[in-house]
Amino acid sequence: MGTIAPHETTTQPAQTSAPLVATGDWTKDLVHLAKTAELKKHALTLQLHTAHILSAHASLDVKSKAIQDIKEQKNKLESERTRLLNCLREADLHEASLTRECTDLRGKITVLTDGDYAIAKRDVDRLRQELGQPPLPSLQSTIDEKSAQYLNQRRLDGNTQDDGHGQTPQQKRSATEAPADGQPAPGKRPRGRPKGSKNKTKGQAEAN
Repeated sequence: MGTIAPHETTTQPAQTSAPLVATGDWTKDLVHLAKTAELKKHALTLQLHTAHILSAHASLDVKSKAIQDIKEQKNKLESERTRLLNCLREADLHEASLTRECTDLRGKITVLTDGDYAIAKRDVDRLRQELGQPPLPSLQSTIDEKSAQYLNQRRLDGNTQDDGHGQTPQQKRSATEAPADGQPAPGKRPRGRPKGSKNKTKGQAEAN
């Protein structure tokens, strides 16, 4: 019986991966990418701040315009206040002047009423009594009558202005009766010779 020779075993070496070889300057590219990302980040932040600044400027312009308008309005109001104060001062002076004049007039009325008027009234009433005539009305009744007439006239004048804007009743009636389109009023014959009268007169003359 023969012996079998053992098979020869051949060992193959293990496969190893080839080392990566960097192409180009990859460290420089990596730094560039990092800086680009950082630039975008800061650019977005800058845009945000820029938008806030522009919005604040727009709001500032609006508020500055509003302040200018308020100043102009204040100047107008100051001018109006100065004018009104001047008018008020003039009104006070006018009122004081009229008050003094009224005081003087009341004093004159009192002096005349108690002095010359009283003497003349007494003499007139005495002579009228001797002549059998009634005495004259008192001064107060005469004043009251004149005041009533004055107030009544003012009331009538006010009603006339309200009704016809200053026109008298006769003027209003004439305005309402005036015909339209320049046509003559009914019942009134137009001026000039009637139509056909000239031919009629000429024919009568030829017949004679």
